[in-house]
Amino acid sequence: MTSTQNVDKEGLREIVADALDVPVASVTDDASFVEDLGVDSLLSLEVMVSIEREYGIKLAEEETASMGSFAEVWALVSAKAEARS
Repeated sequence: MTSTQNVDKEGLREIVADALDVPVASVTDDASFVEDLGVDSLLSLEVMVSIEREYGIKLAEEETASMGSFAEVWALVSAKAEARS
């Protein structure tokens, strides 16, 4: 588990890319998860589980359902990690 003090943006980007099985370069800050990366509900769940395991946080389905881009994911994970520290 990674320290929750600081969420490394590039580390999180790699986790998301790995969960989606896409190149890291495809996971840009403003890439739409649905339109650009083809994320469906199952892939969204895989991303959520990967993030929860890595950072030791819990993400609600409602929170992940509203995430449209990597920047939104990073903001949410950073806030959750900060709340835990």
